[in-house]
Amino acid sequence: MDAYDGGSGAPQGRSGPGEARAPRAEDALPGGALPGPRSELPSPDAGPCAELGEAQADAREADAPEAGNPEAGEREAVAPEAGNPEAGEREAVAPEAGNPEAGEREAVASEAGDPGGSATGPRTGVAALSPRYQVCAALALAVVAVAVCLHVGMVFLHVAPSNTVTKAHGKAIDEWIYPEFEQNWKLFAPNPLQQNISVQVRAQVRTADGGSRTTNWYDLSAQDGRAIDGNLVPSHTQQNELRRAWDFFTATHDNDNRSAGVRGALAETYLRRIVVLRLERGGLTADGGVVERVQVRSRTTNVTPPKWSTEKVSTSPVYRELSWWSVPDGATEGGTR
Repeated sequence: MDAYDGGSGAPQGRSGPGEARAPRAEDALPGGALPGPRSELPSPDAGPCAELGEAQADAREADAPEAGNPEAGEREAVAPEAGNPEAGEREAVAPEAGNPEAGEREAVASEAGDPGGSATGPRTGVAALSPRYQVCAALALAVVAVAVCLHVGMVFLHVAPSNTVTKAHGKAIDEWIYPEFEQNWKLFAPNPLQQNISVQVRAQVRTADGGSRTTNWYDLSAQDGRAIDGNLVPSHTQQNELRRAWDFFTATHDNDNRSAGVRGALAETYLRRIVVLRLERGGLTADGGVVERVQVRSRTTNVTPPKWSTEKVSTSPVYRELSWWSVPDGATEGGTR
């Protein structure tokens, strides 16, 4: 059989590089029609919609240069004219727009009046004051610092052991410390207090009918103790007023109750005023009586040693009675006579 016989499935002739290949039978379309060249086949997207899309694309490409659309391939040319900082011209556009985030923060901060060159907001505190008020504030702080250092130094010299400074300037130190800043360090002393001291008082009262009577002894320390017991926030007067008044008296008087310094009279007046106020607040003069004289004493008892200790101490109380003090008129209203 001839290789080029028409009945065979071989191609009907030679086809070179420039020659069109003859269609094969299996490529035939339904109905027996042979397809045309592939270049003439319709596109999968062919149809009315495809034609409309191509028309819109042509119109878009024709109109883009005229409308200045940055998406039509002219972004880099149009961006400088529109002032768009995103078009690669950020550093050139930022100075014209005054954007502080475009590398011009220091220049903008200076124009806004910020000497620090930062955009952290307005200054506060002393830095926000004018120079004149800043100088006044600095002077005030300096005065406060000097006063604090002076006070701390005086307190240190007051509680420190005797030394050359305290011997030479002891009077000035005492005038600074007493009475407001007095310190008591007996808790840390080598021999802490081992005694219970209670202050008691009795009074001579002139009654409303002209008679006179003497009261029993009132234990003022016991009254303060009952007020403090169970109280989470006891007052300073209940804890320290009477105790400090008695310590002040014993420090300025000898064992015979004679004044041992210039502050003895002040100690007597202070203690007398406290006990008279306590008596009147306790209702002693509620029936119209008047306190004429008072007498103060202390009752001292030794603290019982613990069971494991072999120390033996006396448990008998020791009394120290003062002489009768006359109560001048107006002593309970703040008088100091």
